[in-house]
Amino acid sequence: MNFCKLTFIFLFSLLTICNIVGYGQVIIGSDKSDEPIKIDYANPKEYEIGGITASGTAPLDQRTLLFHVGDRISIPGDEISNSIKNLWKTGLYDDVEITITRISGDLAFLDVRLEDRARLISFGFKGTTKNEENELREKLNISQGNIINDNMKTTCVNIIRNYFIDKGFYSCTVKVQEIPDEKIKNAMSILFDIQKFKKVKISKIEINGNKGVTDAVLLRSMKETKEKFRFMPLYKADTAIAYCLKHKGYYESKDMKDHMDEYFADRVKLRIFKKSKFIKESYEKDKVNLINKYNELGYRDAVITRDTFYLDNNDIHIDIDVDEGNRYYFRNITFVGNTVYPTSLLNQLLGIKKGDVYNQTQLTKSLTMKEEGDDLASLYMNNGYLFFNANPVEVAIENDSIDIEIRIREGKQARYNNINIVGNTKTNDNVILREITTIPGQLFNRADIIRTQQVLMSLGYFNQEKMDVQPKPNETDGTVDITYVVEETSSDQLSLSAGYGATDFVITAGIAFNNFSTYKLFKKDAWTPIPGGDGQRLALNVSTNGSWYQYYNLSFTEPWLGGKKPNALTAGVYYQKQTNGYKKNNDSYKSSSIAGASISLVNKLKWPDDYFQMSHTLSYEYYTVTNWSGYYVFSNGYANSFSYIFTLSRNSVNAPIYPREGSSLTFSMQLTPPYSLMNGKDYAHATDQEKYKWLEFHKWKFNASWFTRIVDNLVLNVRLKMGFMGCYNKSIGVSPFGRFYLGGDGLSTYAYDGREIIGMRGYDDEVLSPYLDGTSTGASIYNKFTAELRYPISLNPSATVYVLAFAEAGKGWIDKREYNPFNLYKSAGLGVRVYLPMFGLLGFDWGYGFDEVPGRTKGPSGSKFHISINQSID
Repeated sequence: MNFCKLTFIFLFSLLTICNIVGYGQVIIGSDKSDEPIKIDYANPKEYEIGGITASGTAPLDQRTLLFHVGDRISIPGDEISNSIKNLWKTGLYDDVEITITRISGDLAFLDVRLEDRARLISFGFKGTTKNEENELREKLNISQGNIINDNMKTTCVNIIRNYFIDKGFYSCTVKVQEIPDEKIKNAMSILFDIQKFKKVKISKIEINGNKGVTDAVLLRSMKETKEKFRFMPLYKADTAIAYCLKHKGYYESKDMKDHMDEYFADRVKLRIFKKSKFIKESYEKDKVNLINKYNELGYRDAVITRDTFYLDNNDIHIDIDVDEGNRYYFRNITFVGNTVYPTSLLNQLLGIKKGDVYNQTQLTKSLTMKEEGDDLASLYMNNGYLFFNANPVEVAIENDSIDIEIRIREGKQARYNNINIVGNTKTNDNVILREITTIPGQLFNRADIIRTQQVLMSLGYFNQEKMDVQPKPNETDGTVDITYVVEETSSDQLSLSAGYGATDFVITAGIAFNNFSTYKLFKKDAWTPIPGGDGQRLALNVSTNGSWYQYYNLSFTEPWLGGKKPNALTAGVYYQKQTNGYKKNNDSYKSSSIAGASISLVNKLKWPDDYFQMSHTLSYEYYTVTNWSGYYVFSNGYANSFSYIFTLSRNSVNAPIYPREGSSLTFSMQLTPPYSLMNGKDYAHATDQEKYKWLEFHKWKFNASWFTRIVDNLVLNVRLKMGFMGCYNKSIGVSPFGRFYLGGDGLSTYAYDGREIIGMRGYDDEVLSPYLDGTSTGASIYNKFTAELRYPISLNPSATVYVLAFAEAGKGWIDKREYNPFNLYKSAGLGVRVYLPMFGLLGFDWGYGFDEVPGRTKGPSGSKFHISINQSID
């Protein structure tokens, strides 16, 4: 029995000593070097702590110890070993020692020596670019003074590796070099030595077991996992042709499209918008997308039986084995539970016929999710049936046919209860509420909610990517609360630009407060820095190069005149003057000026739909010319222009900055009074001053723009512009003021005679307008067609960036009898748009003009660079 007890004590003591050694050191010492302290590890003894001293480079917090002066503990024992563990767990120390310095009777005196871990003084990178280094510094989240330990270094290495793996550097390695500081004790700098090696791309995705669906279709279903660039359209073409000739049955068994997909699947891989980097998380999602594609094509039992990926010559190779199963078709589709709408109407909206390929995705969309809004859920929810539910159930499966029963629960109609707005920190609630078409007490209507979202986006005050609607239904009382979630973004714009005009550099500055408030002008707290939140617009633009040229424009818009109806009132004044630089009292002095004012009233319409609006404008302009020839029909004189402008427009564009869907159509006509038909004068022999004392003309314009989402955020924008200017009296002819000038970046600096500037890339400013006798006369009729393919780089509201490729065609004519819409000047090119809230939309384009302009260019117009501001080219 005593032997067993001694054995147990020995093993316990041995384990305790090992445990202590694993975390720190317990050192037995003495106050006299020649008299060591004797400790019997087989028989721990209880001592009272007589005193605790601290040594080393780090301070001791005695709260981390499990014993204090006056306590009785066993030596050796758990109190000391567990105290060492606690000190290690803090991660603050590089070394821990507890020393018995002296024993006097049953009193034990201890010393705790703690050595500080090294502290970080700086860190850097080797093997990275400046941009990569900046991004890594943000991700690492370490700073001067942090403790350097293994956990910190391991965490940093993992963050760095994952950063480069996401960029395709799958073989990236990171080494950590610690460099002691020469001046500061126990301080170190860390250098992360990064070897990126070759960027890893996906060399091949091998799909095995697919018979009914081609590789090309399956590979396209994988949205993020793509094979690397490959362009070998003629690789083994002779083999493919020979195979088709020998196996006519195989050739006839597929459509030509399937054959082309199969032929080019392994030969052509164009990577423009999607890179071929391998990200495991994206790969897992794409496996789901692959099965979803099978389900869409009727293979409801398709599964991936095995998949693997491995490095092959520093590239990733992916193998996927699939079991397609049978292909299924819809047979009988029945509805149960519908009382509001007849089965015939529901079948029509469902759009699925007996014999169609079984497509679960199409069935779901037809029930609840069509973007066009012609699904069953929209039909019910646009009539108040918020609690509508349609559940498709497979009631029979025979061979390759499936019977579907759609069980409908209509519920009762719901009405709006509370309408709330969340997130508006600047814009007043009433400015948002007046745009909302969901009114408390009305029947719930999903189309109204979608329309309200579009209207709020079009205001330009909120981040279009963060806008949300949160319904809170209460089926018990048949009501629903609607919360519109918005996020304010800067809508004010400051523009600064410089360009070369006819005489010298012109500096242009403009400021627009797009969410201004005149009601808060006299409230001190509202000046932050200017009063805003009421949706009014105040804009001021100034251009000048000193005494040669000056331009001023001031405008104000009240979007809800009276506050009850969406009738927008806009008033503006402007003044433009150009001289030849001489003083007014000099005999060589020349000048021209335009002073103008306008007032407009815009009415939002409810018919044919609420995307329409109509405006009425009265405009007055006064032209004066002194000793100026070339640009005007007279060298000295003046002209008045008083006109009425009617505009009818429809705008269903879904977002103001980067639209993806919708259209914008605008028709306008501008009419002056027919003075010459009323005063009885003979203008055949009248002077130019008499003819143009009061300008008379009629001008007609039509603009159209369509946005179509191709895939994801890839958008096609097609635009059409045309204008025509006519006269009332042939003896006077088309007014020389206010004509169309086509070409260039569309910026309207030096609009001497009220001309309208229409930009067109690939050609110089105004070069595509008629040019007679060495003088640009302007056009009385023009056409312009544009097609743009757009893709966003960033949709961040503080810096929206997208790239585009374009093709354009346009021309202007002075005589309508020469008009030919098929004989146009053509161009194509690339561009980028940058939207900054304070500056608006800035454009940078390169265009190539394919055609020669007689009298203006020799040969094709060629390469041109353009800068546009706020859609001046568009």
